[in-house]
Amino acid sequence: MSPDVEAALRQVLSANFPALGDSRRVIAAAAADCRVKRLARLGVLLTQGRPTPALFGMLEGEVEVRFGTPEGGASVVQVLPPGRLFGLSSFVSGRGSTFDAVATRPSRVLAIGPRAYATLMDEWPGFARALMHELACRHDHALRLLEASRHQDAPRRLVAAIEALERDGRADAPQRDGRRLLRASQAELAAVASLSRQTVNELVARWAREGRVSTVYRGLWLHAGWPGAGA
Repeated sequence: MSPDVEAALRQVLSANFPALGDSRRVIAAAAADCRVKRLARLGVLLTQGRPTPALFGMLEGEVEVRFGTPEGGASVVQVLPPGRLFGLSSFVSGRGSTFDAVATRPSRVLAIGPRAYATLMDEWPGFARALMHELACRHDHALRLLEASRHQDAPRRLVAAIEALERDGRADAPQRDGRRLLRASQAELAAVASLSRQTVNELVARWAREGRVSTVYRGLWLHAGWPGAGA
């Protein structure tokens, strides 16, 4: 087992479960059944409807979660940040993946295979509880976004999308002036909020004129008093 694999597993676990602490023995044992996969640009990791062979964790690069459309196209619903665990529900249930996972640039992901997953669940006290908490939070986020997409206007839907990405760890710690950087492109915001990119661009431009946000490449500075307090 390569030390790089053990380090990668430790990186993913600490990113998702920072309060869990460390268990060198369990991590070393689980790492023996993990491997690092390299993806070229447009490399496909998961295909909608097909089996998910492992629980995956992002190490570096960029992977998009996409849903196929009836017309044969694809709708991007999320860009996975470094450290993010994904594929859990289909991996554990044994059902086909609910989405496509495609690298948009050269990337590395960690594949946590069935034996490694069993080791973490069975031998690390607290791991199963921490994983359940993460799943419950993701379920709650999904329900909030669904509610916003069905019952709220465009500004509130965009605010809900930004708040969901913040809860996913996509926002950096606040600066001294109160600003915090959300690491998400406007295309991703549009996908998460179920809005057109034009609508998102117009809303962000309006908020920027009001001094509530400012834009950077593939990101958004949220100023103190940004529309989350009431769009």
